[in-house]
Amino acid sequence: MEADAHKVAMDAAIEAEGRAFDALLEGRDAAPLLRVAEASWRRSWETAPPRSYGRLIGMVKAAVLAGDAAEAAAYVRDAVGEPDSPPSAYALAITLLVEGDDAGAARAAAGMRGGSDAFDRTAEAIDALATGHAERYANALAAIVADFEQRTEHLTGVAIADTALMLERLAEPRGMAARPESDVLP
Repeated sequence: MEADAHKVAMDAAIEAEGRAFDALLEGRDAAPLLRVAEASWRRSWETAPPRSYGRLIGMVKAAVLAGDAAEAAAYVRDAVGEPDSPPSAYALAITLLVEGDDAGAARAAAGMRGGSDAFDRTAEAIDALATGHAERYANALAAIVADFEQRTEHLTGVAIADTALMLERLAEPRGMAARPESDVLP
């Protein structure tokens, strides 16, 4: 039974995120559901096979979207340590942006490159945020949103550009929010 605990927690995280994303798209407060997702991603990480970094990405993304990511960022930073793959670099890059370590975030974003086209687009946006290049960030964000608009399947079943939403939350305090309009954004 314990071997499946990470799958049960992951399913709970995905379900909570789906409900949160529906709430966001409807203009309702999604923070409580995002906190449930964050906690479920953490439980899944703690019982999952080693290197299941997607769970850490989900955890810190949910925390950023909920608006209180400091504790999750510290946890993820400690869990990742030195990134050894594009997913671990992604989790660390988000964490370092949350913590205000822009130079570290730019280095971690470099470690995301080559993971996939989606990782490359996100790495470009993170690097632009970390280095203060608003136009590069806006262009990278537009590419991320366009990718989500073209997808026929979404992890939670809700057509939402959650990566773009998370990045915009991180861009706002930097004065770099691009505010794109799309059917996959609230």
